[in-house]
Amino acid sequence: MNRLVGALVLTAIVAFGAGELSDRRAPGFSLPDVNFEQHDLYGFRGKVVLLNIMKTACPHCEAFSKVLNDAEAHYGGAVKVLSIVHPPDTLGTVRAYLRDHNLSTTILFDSGQVAASYLKLTPQNPSFATPHFFIIDQEGQICEDYEYEPLARDIFEGDGIYGILNRYVKAPEVARAR
Repeated sequence: MNRLVGALVLTAIVAFGAGELSDRRAPGFSLPDVNFEQHDLYGFRGKVVLLNIMKTACPHCEAFSKVLNDAEAHYGGAVKVLSIVHPPDTLGTVRAYLRDHNLSTTILFDSGQVAASYLKLTPQNPSFATPHFFIIDQEGQICEDYEYEPLARDIFEGDGIYGILNRYVKAPEVARAR
């Protein structure tokens, strides 16, 4: 019975992934990574981009980073994971995070403006929880977004992300693989 309730809750969370932050064109950006290489969102057109706003000190972000690393490897060139950090994270904290968690995904540095545009932050609403991720389709549209919450643990810590990504990745062999 608990599994049935859990499955129904996860289905409801996935079904309502498109909130007020979704269903719009993804704000463009060009941000540097740990090697000072610029990554322009427009350069990933044709791929599904999973844009993750995170902090290296966030325990939920740590678990989700591993999920994202595995998902990017699973989908090959069809999915690109871009994580964004902002101060107080630094070059040192991000390099240590990548090394300590054996991650190959890309982490970009933002002064806060990109996160603010995606999360629609205002002076009246200046804060947000991490991790928070956006599914951006091959045409550059935000289709869905999710903020960490205990009811969504399977997405952030299990294999629930695959059910979401399978809706957007066009390769039928990938959809059958999970």
